[in-house]
Amino acid sequence: MKQPVLQYLKLFLLLGLGGVTAMHVPKQDVSASLGALSLDGHFSFHDLSAAAQDFGSLSCFPPVAVLHPGSVADIATTVRHVFLMGEHSTLTVAARGHGHSLYGQSQAVGGIVIRMESLQTDSMKVHPGVLPYVDASGGELWINVLNETLKYGLAPKSWTDYLHLTIGGTLSNAGVSGQTFRHGPQISNVKELEIVTGRGDVVTCSPQQNSNLFHAALGGLGQFGIITRARIALEPAPQMVRWIRVLYLDFASFTEDQEMLISAQKTFDYIEGFVIINKTGILNNWRSSFNPQDPVRASQFKTDKKVLFCLEMTKNFNPEEADIMEQEVNALLSQLRYTPASLFHTDVTYIEFLDRVHSSELKLRAKGLWEVPHPWLNLIIPRSTIQKFATKVFEKILKDNNNGPILIYPVNKSRWDNRTSVVIPDGEVFYLVGFLPSALGPYSIEHTLNLNRQIIEFCNEASIGVKQYLPNYTTEAEWKAHYGARWDTFQQRKNTYDPLAILAPGQGIFQKASASLPLSL
Repeated sequence: MKQPVLQYLKLFLLLGLGGVTAMHVPKQDVSASLGALSLDGHFSFHDLSAAAQDFGSLSCFPPVAVLHPGSVADIATTVRHVFLMGEHSTLTVAARGHGHSLYGQSQAVGGIVIRMESLQTDSMKVHPGVLPYVDASGGELWINVLNETLKYGLAPKSWTDYLHLTIGGTLSNAGVSGQTFRHGPQISNVKELEIVTGRGDVVTCSPQQNSNLFHAALGGLGQFGIITRARIALEPAPQMVRWIRVLYLDFASFTEDQEMLISAQKTFDYIEGFVIINKTGILNNWRSSFNPQDPVRASQFKTDKKVLFCLEMTKNFNPEEADIMEQEVNALLSQLRYTPASLFHTDVTYIEFLDRVHSSELKLRAKGLWEVPHPWLNLIIPRSTIQKFATKVFEKILKDNNNGPILIYPVNKSRWDNRTSVVIPDGEVFYLVGFLPSALGPYSIEHTLNLNRQIIEFCNEASIGVKQYLPNYTTEAEWKAHYGARWDTFQQRKNTYDPLAILAPGQGIFQKASASLPLSL
């Protein structure tokens, strides 16, 4: 059994066998205490299994209660109640969005889980104008934000690949996708936040007002407060998207072309890359959704290359601008060194493209293949070491795609705000790399976690300079190494906004002062 699974088992045993030596309030007393609070929503104390699960399906830490808030005041009242219980209480609070954490980050063993989606209200407000924006609940799904803003011909600038996630969830991490090179992550497109701190205070913050809390919460992994409202910048939304895929046979040309595209003034609107290892019939698979530019050459395409690289791009347009779009796309494609036979494209609506992963989700759900373990690994790699990383990982460690996509694409550091809590490598350009497997059959949890471990060990031994995105560490030393010179600032912010370490215990960064569970098991 590999390290992450072992750690979860040890934690479970410690809890189950009395490893916590701090004062415990009996469950019935906690239930009575919480049940006495005056709320617009309500608590659930039974059938809490859903709150002990997440998309990763690698951990199961049951809470003692789930709050279904009817208002922001409910969240503030609950957190303040726990805060006033003091440092001798082991009760913690985790905000749960759509449950897409991977390793129990949205869980609170023996604590309170707040079901943020219950906070969705009719209060989403779109403000058109010269600098348009939308105000939305932290528990609102991005797909709902898109549907509402499109009524005004507007949309947020930066996205994640999957839209059925909550605003508070992605803003607590960063929120990245193929638009990040141009607009930065989602956290670079926020004008204002409303936050419930670990003291139970409701604070409105922005770059101009309570700016320290504003920047701390963005990418802060839920450590400094619960995001209950966000003001998101908007832009005019296109009606259509030209969606393009091409293949490369060598990594150098693939990355050089990507870097050229993200640095150009006139370029595509979305740029992502994929790694394809030991797969055949790739172009035939594309035919179900894309049209080949040259059907004859596409049908004759063959290669003995074990590793291929797919570049995926889009160009936004409105129907009356189709001719201009064609010219711009052709001009950009003429500068690239992809394999000509591999050029495929299709035209879809803007919402069809942005919500593309949900279409795949529905197909997987129908086959019972969605709610399975997802031992994902997301990394941020400096441009200076990406070639060394690729040579080792794609050619030697991985023998195939491990039953899931492998994403790899560059972004511009200048589009990220270094005042937020997100940690990124040095250098103007760095790569987002995502290994997104499903643990099925031979692609077992143990097998996949072992591959993840090998990748991390190589990165450390070869001084790749890697940082984890959606980080998953288990010791204080690892967290300190992750934050590096920014650790002191991160810790100071924690002491200011959540001094009892009540919030987001599932991240495993800070331990509530009263608990005796060690960080390293």
